[in-house]
Amino acid sequence: MTNTALAAADQGFEKSVDRLFDFVRIQSISTDVAYKDECEKAARWLVVELTGLGFSAEVRPTPGIPMVVAHYTPKSVSAKTPHLLFYGHYDVQPVDPVELWHTPPFEPTRRKDKDGVERMYGRGTADDKGQLMTFVEAARAWISATGGLPIKATFLIEGEEESGSPSLVPFLEANKAELSWDAAFVCDTNMWDPKTPAITTRLRGLVHEEITITGPRIDLHSGLYGGAAMNPIRVLTKILASLHDKNGKITIPGFYDGVKPLPSATKKQWRSLKFSDKKFMGEVGLAVPAGEKGKTVLEHVWARPTAEVNGVWGGYTGVGAKTVLPSKAHAKLTFRLVGRQDPQKILKAFQKFAKDLIPKDCKLEFSGKGGGTPASEISEDNAFIKKTSAALKSEFKREAVLIGSGGSIPIVRSFKDILGMDSVLVGFGLNDDAIHSPNEKYNLSSFHKGIRSWVRIMGALAE
Repeated sequence: MTNTALAAADQGFEKSVDRLFDFVRIQSISTDVAYKDECEKAARWLVVELTGLGFSAEVRPTPGIPMVVAHYTPKSVSAKTPHLLFYGHYDVQPVDPVELWHTPPFEPTRRKDKDGVERMYGRGTADDKGQLMTFVEAARAWISATGGLPIKATFLIEGEEESGSPSLVPFLEANKAELSWDAAFVCDTNMWDPKTPAITTRLRGLVHEEITITGPRIDLHSGLYGGAAMNPIRVLTKILASLHDKNGKITIPGFYDGVKPLPSATKKQWRSLKFSDKKFMGEVGLAVPAGEKGKTVLEHVWARPTAEVNGVWGGYTGVGAKTVLPSKAHAKLTFRLVGRQDPQKILKAFQKFAKDLIPKDCKLEFSGKGGGTPASEISEDNAFIKKTSAALKSEFKREAVLIGSGGSIPIVRSFKDILGMDSVLVGFGLNDDAIHSPNEKYNLSSFHKGIRSWVRIMGALAE
């Protein structure tokens, strides 16, 4: 049955590309209210496509941009037929700066580049319309070739992912019974390289904070007050410089609570990837990793927590000199979390750390907006991951790599905490897809292999 569906996917591939291009032409930018109608148009487009395949599909209202929910139950099911949730998003990033695009961002273009690789260019070709359509087109191949899907499926497609998903958690909580199934599949990730599939099993969490230090009540003349009055920038830089020791370790007391050593088997697999620390650093004009000594770059970005300063300002920053001793100094910070680190405990530990370094004449304020998301780690022994890995190997003729991600995908925690489901993260993007940037692209092979891979995964999960 799977081979029959694969043949249908190949035969219908050109029409799959045409449908993706129709989808990309819809300017569904969720961060700009001027495009609200376009977002709703994209939601309706998906409902029409999924309804045509036999799904029961609806546009569901939210306080912001609507969700699309679609259900499919094959004619022949048993108590053992798995019911799986497939998640993606139809909204896209703004296109600015538009003058840097080589072709219009919402007029998708297909071309073979000088390296012989055929690519599709346009906003959303990869993030996430192209990735999402690998789900849809795989379902189409199964249904057209065999009369139905081999599994029960629910599609949850949101329209606010690029604007922080403000409606998602309330929607999951309100529709828990309808959306809680055996596992969730997320398509918003990358392969290891163009020939090697990957399953992401580690996602770092995130907590952010902004601090303001106030010294004198007004800016002061540095000649009249310099040396006598405490400079808040001096206080701020002391706090920031104290965050790390000489070996790159974070010095906040209790910061590493909940951080476990990397399993030896995982270390061994990551070493087998032949990742070049030197090349990775060199591509951004650096040479020496700044993380904890004794750890590889992959460990730094996939498996270790961070404390980073994202912005610092205070005093006079205009052209020329102004001999001022500022009243205030500010900094923005983020902490990437791993393992069982608790975002609120990390936030409180940092706040105490900063308070302990404040002299009597200065006042410290926090933004009060330091919410956070814990890390996600999915067991590599998960049965859904094992079946997915085997299906990917069948398609790519090489083992799927189990990788981490330095970034955060909050939906994965929400699926676990609200719906009680683990997630399997499989995508077919590449690091050079320029998502969120001008000239976003998706390799034609990524789209084709992605469709074929989901055909195989759906078949494997039904067994």
